Amino acid sequence: MAQLAAERDQAHIDRYIDALWLERGLSDNSLQAYRRDLQQWSAWLAQRDSGLLQCGRIEVLDYLADQRSGGKSARSTARLMSCLRGFYRYQLREGRLSDDPLANIDAPKLGRPLPKSLSEADVEALLAQPDDDIAIEQRDRAMLELLYATGLRVTELVSLRFAQLSTAQGVIRVTGKGNKERLVPMGEEALYCLQQYLRCARPQLLADGESDVLFPSRRGQMMTRQTFWHRIKLYAQRAGIRGTISPHTLRHAFATHLVNHGADLRVVQLLLGHSDLSTTQIYTHVARERMQTLHSEHHPRG
Repeated sequence: MAQLAAERDQAHIDRYIDALWLERGLSDNSLQAYRRDLQQWSAWLAQRDSGLLQCGRIEVLDYLADQRSGGKSARSTARLMSCLRGFYRYQLREGRLSDDPLANIDAPKLGRPLPKSLSEADVEALLAQPDDDIAIEQRDRAMLELLYATGLRVTELVSLRFAQLSTAQGVIRVTGKGNKERLVPMGEEALYCLQQYLRCARPQLLADGESDVLFPSRRGQMMTRQTFWHRIKLYAQRAGIRGTISPHTLRHAFATHLVNHGADLRVVQLLLGHSDLSTTQIYTHVARERMQTLHSEHHPRG
């Protein structure tokens, strides 16, 4: 009897995996992960004399509780629930079930992961890598300084035009998501590097050609995001910075360091171009972690 129930469950799993492959074209790795989750769920139910199409809400809750107590993270549990939810919706659609055992069961809330950032020392090391005697690297230095000074998105940076720049006022006019404009101050160091680049390196890159792109490629055209990502990766390797680094990492560093130094969150929101303050509030968690680390390192009772 138990063998027959196990074979029935396996047949249900096989049909569902075939449907996933046909309908969604998932990779072999994804299909194997779905199959593994469903087989483990089936085996757990079999120990309780139940099956995939005989279980109810209580058994689902007990299984999820077992998974969490066994050390599964909230993210893994959420992925498992997504797998089970898809399986039972398929059974309902095929008419093999009349009630969904996962109805009214919420997935665990996933905290927003803290953005990867760089320490201030890492940023200094990164910005020191480009060689100002090489035109392309002087351009890169101006871009890195500007990115860290303003927190621009990489698309906003590579698409900057001359008309958006005011060296006299020390600001740039940026059109961000939703075509929303914002004015962002550059800071003295970024402005100085930018002026040096405009005076020396940019004319060399254009080779007497013309372009309204502020940071042209060697061909005098707008640089791609991917190209700039590779340039940052080069300087990170030179600086000995480990781990993945991207233009977005410098945007996060800009916001994190501002908050760490006491900047008002609404000011950071305006500088980043966030439409909603809740998006910016992630940096309060970063700052809080930093304060906790400093407290534990330096306070006599930390």
